[in-house]
Amino acid sequence: MMNRNKQRFPIRWVWAVAIAGICMAWLSACKQDDYYTDGGLANPYFDGSIMAYLDAHPRQLDTIAEIVRLAGLEEFFNTEEFTFFAPQDEEIKRLIGEADYQGDDPILQISGANKQLYNLGLDTIQTLADVDSTIWRKYLERYMFHGKKLLKDYPQVDYDVFNTFGGQNYFAYNNTVSNIGVVFHDAVTDEGKPTETRLKYMGYRQLHISFIQNISDPDPASSIAQPVASSDIQPNNGAVHVLNFNISSGFGFNQFEVIQDIIQSKR
Repeated sequence: MMNRNKQRFPIRWVWAVAIAGICMAWLSACKQDDYYTDGGLANPYFDGSIMAYLDAHPRQLDTIAEIVRLAGLEEFFNTEEFTFFAPQDEEIKRLIGEADYQGDDPILQISGANKQLYNLGLDTIQTLADVDSTIWRKYLERYMFHGKKLLKDYPQVDYDVFNTFGGQNYFAYNNTVSNIGVVFHDAVTDEGKPTETRLKYMGYRQLHISFIQNISDPDPASSIAQPVASSDIQPNNGAVHVLNFNISSGFGFNQFEVIQDIIQSKR
């Protein structure tokens, strides 16, 4: 019997995440030059595995942790050394969506797996386990890379002069390719004023990952770029870089592709 239940998907999500480095009571003792150069005064180390780190941050990553388990990757996340560009739970909320969404979010009004499944007369998704585990694994592996790599280990990328600062391509665990690099932002004072000054590449540095949809066309314009919100988190078996919420393309760097796989699995 077809399940056309319209209940909302019961998972907690949040919109944003940031891990801040702060100088607390001893702020006056911190050297401004040290903070400007390093930008990492917060303790980046986590006493536990990558899996334990996901479990320890339920407000933003508990859904991702559940997907890891459903994909059969829990032991891997507990034991193997690798680098994980962690998507946030909000991307799963938009992927699943609601069959009868009545809110104001324009993305959820027109997309989401449940809306499309319901319109096709197929079983909707009530729990994450209703999605084939091979689908979860396929798209999680796009975010997983061999070895432990921190921001300092990646080359500079400047999308305006990509031929000069082009980052570097890396194979993920499922052999898809992403370009990963560090954007060197400008240091700007009095922005927008006549007294504005700008020091090229002297501002904060931010890690970016760009999923290459077609390896024969690696132009950044045809890739799906996503900045990192919190980099260099170091559990005891690798590195975690938590991604900014990707409102445009969604989970798997291509929500449309994920939904098509889900639809096909339910036919």
